[in-house]
Amino acid sequence: MSTEPVAALDVRVISRDAIRSTTHSRGWSDGWFFFCFAWLIAAVVAYGFAHTISENLLRAAIPRPAILWIHASVFFCWIGLFILQTTLIRSRLVRWHRRFGVAFLLLGAFMPLIGVSTALAMARFDISHGLRDPVDMAAHLSIPFNDMIFFSSVLAAAAYWRKRPDTHRRLMLVATCLLTAAAFPRFPFITIQPLRWYAGVDALLLLGVAHDIIVHRRAHVAYSITLPPVLIGQIVAMWLFLARPHWWVDFAQRLIG
Repeated sequence: MSTEPVAALDVRVISRDAIRSTTHSRGWSDGWFFFCFAWLIAAVVAYGFAHTISENLLRAAIPRPAILWIHASVFFCWIGLFILQTTLIRSRLVRWHRRFGVAFLLLGAFMPLIGVSTALAMARFDISHGLRDPVDMAAHLSIPFNDMIFFSSVLAAAAYWRKRPDTHRRLMLVATCLLTAAAFPRFPFITIQPLRWYAGVDALLLLGVAHDIIVHRRAHVAYSITLPPVLIGQIVAMWLFLARPHWWVDFAQRLIG
């Protein structure tokens, strides 16, 4: 009696078990990575704003507009929910993750409006109180505008692909990384002007890509599609801020009023 069919069956079973083991190992690695990454983002935000929140908000010599308090509250709620969502997935509480996901996406949809409104309100505040040069303040609007445009775009893509977990979680990571552009300029050791806003953001994004290359041997398509436009947007935003073309400054000043 030939043993070849049995041997072939054994090989198929072993191969299938090996694939399952590898998939489980990679899933375990992904779960821990996104969980730790959420806390890394929280640490970046806490460290950055710890240098300015007391002087510029909590104990400000001149009381800041109320919208800045709303902006800060919404921003920190997003970071807290991001940690919660990665924790729920790490704990395999998918049903709860989906329930909180609805509130998460609704909050995200509200954030671009708050972000742009806060940028304009603070520009008017700083100019009216002589805290910043009007041209500098107008030119700087390119950065928050860029951040909100790409945050909302990536968030919309994450909502669309919410039934594909591998794509969804990476898009949510990219969207949350984009929000850290407000924290990195507050790092005291980042003194080179062109690098203050986006060098740290890009380092976080590259960390996500590096994890995929190491664990999955390739960068996920979510990064391949989103990161090139994000980088182009950053370059354009920094050029508008640093070069200050007259048409952009005139337009921004009209928005400020």
